[in-house]
Amino acid sequence: MATSHVAAVPATHSGRDLVGLGLRVLGAALLAAMAGIHVYLYLNGYQGVPTIGVLFLLNGIGGAILTIAVSGAPRRFLGVAGLLGALFELGTLAALVAAILIPGGLFGFQESVQAFLVPTTLAVESAGVLVLAALTGVAGLAGLRRA
Repeated sequence: MATSHVAAVPATHSGRDLVGLGLRVLGAALLAAMAGIHVYLYLNGYQGVPTIGVLFLLNGIGGAILTIAVSGAPRRFLGVAGLLGALFELGTLAALVAAILIPGGLFGFQESVQAFLVPTTLAVESAGVLVLAALTGVAGLAGLRRA
């Protein structure tokens, strides 16, 4: 009796895998941009602002850590990393909006939409929330399919 040996064919990436990869890369890039903006502003004047200065530095550090987490998380933890990144971006965005809209600002610091990098930051953080929320959803669906 003859036996046949069939070589294993490598699996191709599904469209959902490619979407997930795109969301992972874009989400990590938006986290890195947010972190970079905050470190840049800290080093160029905000370090002298009480409370806000330290928060900008901590935001830069936290954003860098989450960039690494989203970039390198194994698939089974990608949803968690994406969710943490989305919540971090959302919190940062909420703080900026509060500093713009609340009379007297946030921790006594009033921000303006005309200030340097504020429009860019609003765009980066808004996009980051959306992209990382989508990544969380795609990663969660992938996890359900594997379960």
